[in-house]
Amino acid sequence: MNEMNGKGSKPLVYLRALEMEDLEFLYEVENDRSLWGVGCTNVPYSRQMLIDYIASASADIYADRQMRLIIENGQHETVGMVDLINFDPRHLRAEIGIVIKDEVRGKGYAQEAIRQLLVYSKEILHLHQLYAIVSTKNEKAVKMLHSVGFEGSKMLKEWLFEGDFYVDAYLFQCFL
Repeated sequence: MNEMNGKGSKPLVYLRALEMEDLEFLYEVENDRSLWGVGCTNVPYSRQMLIDYIASASADIYADRQMRLIIENGQHETVGMVDLINFDPRHLRAEIGIVIKDEVRGKGYAQEAIRQLLVYSKEILHLHQLYAIVSTKNEKAVKMLHSVGFEGSKMLKEWLFEGDFYVDAYLFQCFL
């Protein structure tokens, strides 16, 4: 069920800290080879490694230089996760990454989660900007980022390696 937030167009989304109950979802995402080309992971993670990660994460972007949040729907079911990575405390910027479960893609969860992340990044973390690097082949992500206020689309030639070849990527920025 896709519960709406009362406005009829956007799904209800909650962002929350990573919990031990998220282990299996995290295990699936981190070991999904189809996602390795869009991130910086290129080795499998064991459950024990992920248990250690969850247990040691302080949820303090200044201490960890990253922050991972689980995306839940209106029924508090996990629909994805969003990351702030490569945090730079001097320049007050971070890169975003997002993964939405296959079965709920295209329902607006990514867009609403990014909107909430933008507010959180500005009002709580006091960041100056967020940026994203997206494959030129990922047209849905490009459209979604534009819709939530990301600008740019500077071309990064042969930026992402997809197994046998390199693909171009766009660099997007959002000033908070």
